[in-house]
Formats: sequence, structure tokens, C-alpha cells
Amino acid sequence: MKQSIKRAAVLGSGVMGSGIAAHLANLGIPTLMLDIAPQQLTKEEEKKGLSLDDRVVRNRIAAQSKQALKKQKPSPITTKKSLDLIEIGNMDDDMDKLVDVDWIIEVVVEDLAIKKKVFADVDKYRKEGTFISSNTSGISIEAMASDCSEDFRKHFLGTHFFNPPRYLKLLEIIPTKDTDPEVVAFMKRFGENVLGKGVVETKDTPNFIANRIGTYGLLVTVREMLNGGYSIGEVDSVTGPMIGRAKSATFRTLDVVGLDTFIHVANNVYDQVNGKEKEVFAIPAFISKMKANGWLGAKTGQGFFLKKKDKTGSTIYELNPETLEYEDRKKLKTAATEMANQEKGAHRKLKTLISNEGDRAGDLVWSILKPVCIYTAELTGEIADDIVAIDNAMKWGFGWEMGPFETWDAIGLRKSVERMEVEGEVIPSWIIHMLEKGNESFYKSDNGNVYYYDNETYKQKTFNKKEINLKQLKEINGVIKKNAGASLIDLGDGVAGLEFHSKSNAIGLDIIQMVNEAIDEVEENYQGLVIGNQGKNFCVGANLGMMLMEAQDDNFFELDMVIRQFQNMAMRIKYSNKPIVTAPFNMAVGGGAEVSLPAASIQASAETYMGLVEFGVGLIPGGGGTKELYLKQLRNLPKGIHFDLSKVANDVFEKIAMATVSTSAAEARENGFLDQSDKISVNPDHLLHDAKENVLALANAGYQAPMREKIPVVGDAGYAAMLLGSKSLQLSGYASEHDLKIAEKLAYVLSGGRITNSTEIDEQVMLDLEREAFLSLIGEPKTQQRMQHMLLKGKPLRN
Repeated sequence: MKQSIKRAAVLGSGVMGSGIAAHLANLGIPTLMLDIAPQQLTKEEEKKGLSLDDRVVRNRIAAQSKQALKKQKPSPITTKKSLDLIEIGNMDDDMDKLVDVDWIIEVVVEDLAIKKKVFADVDKYRKEGTFISSNTSGISIEAMASDCSEDFRKHFLGTHFFNPPRYLKLLEIIPTKDTDPEVVAFMKRFGENVLGKGVVETKDTPNFIANRIGTYGLLVTVREMLNGGYSIGEVDSVTGPMIGRAKSATFRTLDVVGLDTFIHVANNVYDQVNGKEKEVFAIPAFISKMKANGWLGAKTGQGFFLKKKDKTGSTIYELNPETLEYEDRKKLKTAATEMANQEKGAHRKLKTLISNEGDRAGDLVWSILKPVCIYTAELTGEIADDIVAIDNAMKWGFGWEMGPFETWDAIGLRKSVERMEVEGEVIPSWIIHMLEKGNESFYKSDNGNVYYYDNETYKQKTFNKKEINLKQLKEINGVIKKNAGASLIDLGDGVAGLEFHSKSNAIGLDIIQMVNEAIDEVEENYQGLVIGNQGKNFCVGANLGMMLMEAQDDNFFELDMVIRQFQNMAMRIKYSNKPIVTAPFNMAVGGGAEVSLPAASIQASAETYMGLVEFGVGLIPGGGGTKELYLKQLRNLPKGIHFDLSKVANDVFEKIAMATVSTSAAEARENGFLDQSDKISVNPDHLLHDAKENVLALANAGYQAPMREKIPVVGDAGYAAMLLGSKSLQLSGYASEHDLKIAEKLAYVLSGGRITNSTEIDEQVMLDLEREAFLSLIGEPKTQQRMQHMLLKGKPLRN
């Protein structure tokens, strides 16, 4: 059996097919993307005198899909270079190329007859041992391959990606009775380790796990909204983060997914089930009317919500399901919601809501969760072998913070079952039996291990060996040192880990203190250090509110001290005698980038959005970020070749002045924030493990702290050139007078002051220039206005 996938093919280039092709290309896997050959010329093709036999016409559909990848938002590609790995063609002329690929993924129209025809062709051209899979969202996997060869069926299974494939974590793997178990095992490993997915094995049943339960839950929510007289806005206000769901909650999620897609998925179950289940999957009349009107959501500009613009800005309106007219958006505020908002964590918020019987919000949430919990329990064993697969599918596919069984544990299993029985609900017998045996929860923890209930016993939950769970690690080993902002943890194998856990992981004096203490500890007792965490973002920068408060109180002595301490911390990271690896993910901006840049190595998550964004609040980087980005770009230049120093300075100047943030780790590398020796982890769950291995590799290679650097600068001439460009922007109306003042400070820092071009200065000189510029700008009233606006509104102010 194949042990690797070096080339792939995707059959079907629609939104999903091209998205899968893009994801594979992002990972460096050359991918052949085929679609049907057109049966009719476009007017443009006719004008050019082309015929249906011309290759450019026959490949048109796949070519257009490839081009569309550049424009889609969020972008399916991590860098434009990914597109070079996607080869296009058509399924009439190019099926013979399938002989050269290791994995063929079918993503054609959801029609069994068409899929069977495609697979019959695939069977003619593929070589033995090639993996084949379907990305169907619900058609029987078994039925698709029933007429294919034995070797085909042995290597065939379902691989259901969720849209968009680059961003959504879930990959459902659906084997058939003929699929070789080794193929299933390989695809699970490949899905986790190479594709970066959370892999769940599911049974070959309608809509598999996530879409089956998720669609049921959405339709139950619609039903309870109509029965209880709630508005669309009211439902969304309590079915989002308050109960551990995505911000898009219920109806905004449907607008994003697209009503046509949602109806198709619901109908797929409706056509294959009976009784009460069938009733739930029946599409409500007002939704059918919306589809007829073309109100499909974001793709058509209106759906359950409609955004209208006027002179004062944008206003979002909600649809009235009875009148089908748009009205002012409403929110559900009750005693229960107020109490829930005071609680921390989705578990406590949810339990607070549920316990408030008779409260309009509490009753709505209970009426939604109750049937979903019961329905999921009824399907256990039918759609998956265990509750872990079901919970993971809902968390990874629908963005739930807690799966159905974890939710049941959060609200209290025994107490909630008693309430359900009082209300006349029929509880699945296995849960009644479970409670009778004295088992009060689906999950339990012991000595850092997690156990789940399965067939009258508790089994230990297994994890990929590359997953490091900091919470569990701290439960087992405790912490070495900690304060309010960070904790130092033993990651094992002689590597320590420094975890930020301040609000938004913003850097304050507490984190600076812990970084210094961590380095002291590591230099004495460990092989190296990983700076990383498992919060929402790696780090969103320094504590902006604290700095603004000090500036407004004219405490510039204190601010100078804080900036010096930040700079000294960054220099200690850089010149530590033991290797320090940072593990940024999601937002790593401002101070988050300044912590990362001086490290011995960066191990970035593929979804890392890194940039020095201080310009947006009227500042420049003050903690060494300007210096380190400049030095990193200089180090990346080819050795022994003369280069124009001003081009490097101008490039860094532009990236900081434009507050450029990468849209991926690959783009961060293109922007100079990562160099070729830095590494990227595709699976975010493996990030800390990979960073730890990075530390060990550096240590085992005999790591030595770098020598202190001299920095060649552009001096007066470069300063004038950078300032000239900024002045041009101001004269063109693209920059304000205050923007020009900030740009002048940045240019002065990058040029090294008023000195001669190509002079080499010590790092401390540039650090002093950074700090002085930062302090002068934070004292400016317009900068303080920008900082205040960012803190209050969450977006930059132009003044």
C-alpha cells in the first residue's frame, strides 16, 4: 500500500472542488483539477473565432475556477504561489493523467448516477493502489463504488471536507465494507498530520455525523422560534457564544452557508428517514418562500438578515418570518441572559440559562438543546461508534465549543434527564441504564487522562501523540512558576514552555517578568524554551489600555521604563544561551510579533496573521520590532551578492507604515516575518509539539547564542527617500498630517539617525531610537485619540 501522497487529482472544480485543490496546493501537493468540457461557446470565445475543440475552451470551466480562487474571501489560498501547483484540464481529454496521481478526489454534482459514471471512468485510468474518495455530503459511499473493480473498492472511501476546506477543521472519513482497514488508518494519519484536519470516522448514513445533527439542530431552532414567537435576531442573540456556539449563531450561519445548500442537505435526510425525524427535516414554508425569492443569504446580498447603507453608515435588519419583511434587529435580554453574562466560560453560562425555568431566554435555549441531546443519543451507534466522534464532529465542523454529550454534562445529566421525563420526553434506554448504574456523566478525568462512557464502561480517550494539551499537562505536572500573566510549564524531554494567559494575551509587566524568569530557569535547568499558548490568539500586542492611561497621566518615566523592559526582554530572547522557539498562531500582531521575531526559531501555525500594526494607533513599534524585521530581511538576502540597502529599508518602512498583516504563515514568510529556517505547522493541535521538537533539534545540534549584530543603515539619503514617499501620499490625500509625522519618526529610526549611508550601528542605538520615537508619539493628542478609538471601537481612526 502507498505510504505517501505526492500528487493528487480533484474531479470537479466548483467552490468545494477548487477549495480542496487549493488546500492541497497550499500544502505543497501538486494537484490536477478537472471539470467537464463545455458544450457551448461563450460570446467572447465566438468573437475570438474559437471552437469547442480548442483546448482553451475545453478547459474553460476549470480555468475559471482556478482564477476565481484569487478573488474569493476568505481566501482559499495561503499564497499566490499555491496556484502554480494546480494544473487544470477536463474530464474528456485528461483522464489518462490520473495514472500519475496517488489520490483521486471526486467532487462532482450530488447525483448518484453521475458519480457512478465518473467512477467507472476513473477505474479505467487509475493505477492499482491509488486512493479514491468522494467528498459527497450525504450520498451513500457504498452505492457509488458498487460497480467498480475490487482494487478500486479496496482503496475507496468517503472524505467529507467542510467548506471552506482551508479553514474548517473537520474531515469525516467514511469507509465502506470493502475498504481496506490499512487504507482507513493511512487516511486518518494523513488527514491529521499532513492535511492538518481533525479526523472523525463515521458510518455510511445520511449526511454522516455533523450535517445530520447540525441540520437537525438548526431546524429545531427554527421550529422553536416559530412556536415561541421569537424573532430571528432574538434567537441569534442567545444561540451564539452565550451557549458555546460560533458568533454567527443560527441564522447568520445559515446566511453564510447559503439557504440553497442548507435546504439540499436537509432534503437529503428528509428523503431517507421516517416518522418524527422526517417531520423535523421538512423545510418550513417561509424558508421555501425565501428560496423562491432568491434570498439565499450572503451570496445574494440578503437572507435572514439584510444590510442597508445610508449616510450614517450600515444598519442590519432581520427578516420577519410571518410578513417576509425586514425589520429592526432585536436582541433577547432577560434576567437569565444578564446572569449568564456575568459567568465565565460557556459551561457556566449555559447552565445558568438552563436553570432559569420560566425565563424567556432560558426556555428557548432549553427547548433547542433538549431535542438535540435526545436525538444525538438515539443516533449513537448508528452514525458513529462512540460519543467522542460525535462531539468532535460538532466542534470541528460547526464550531460548537462543546459537543452534544459535553453539553449534556455541562447542564447536569441526571437533573436534565429528570426534567425531560417530567416533560414527557422518551430518553434512550442506554442513558437510563447508564444512570441506573450510578454513572453521572459521559466524560470524567483522572490524573490528567480523559475517559468517555462507552458500552457500560469508561474508556480512555486517545490523542495523536503530536497533541500537547497544556491544561492537562498542568493538572499532571503542575507549573514551575506563574503569575497573573504567564505560567512556566515542563513540556517534558528537557523543554520548558511559557504560556501567556493575560486578557487577550496582551503583554504587560507580568508577562515581561515571567519571560525573564523563564529564561533564567531554562538556562540553568532545561535544554530550551517554547513560548506558546492555547488561547484564542497567540498575542494581540502590548497592553494598549495601560499605556494610554500612563500617557494621559503624563507618566512618561514609567512608560520609558516599560519600553526599556520590553526591549531588554526581547534581547534576552534573542541572546539566550539556550534555544527559544516561539509558536505563534492566529493573531500575532504588534508585541506578539516583537516577541516572535528575535527568537532562535519561529514555529508558526499555518493560520498565523503576523504584522507590526502600531502605526494604526499612531505609534511605531517600540519593543525592537522595527529593528528585528529589518535585520530578518537583511539576513534573508543572498550571501556574497551586492544589494541595494535602501530597497530593504523601504520595504520594511512600507510594511510597518501600512500596518501589513499576513493572511497566513506562508505570506508572513513572503513579508519577511519568517525566514527559510523558520517552520510552519499545518495542524494547529500539533503546534506546541512541533515547536518542542524544533527546540530539541537546535539543542542537539549544539546551539550557541548568536553574536551581537551590527546593523548597516541607509542614513540621511535613505531617510529623505522614505520621507519623500510619505509626503507624496499626503499630497495625494492618502495620508493625514499626523500620518506624515508618524512616518517621519519611523524613517528616522530605520535610517539610523542623521548619519552616512551604509554606516553600521549597534543594535542598542536603533533600540534607543525606537524607544524615543515611541515615547514622543504616545504623547501626541492625535495618537491618544487613535488609541482611545481602537480600545472603544476595535478599529483604527483616521485623524
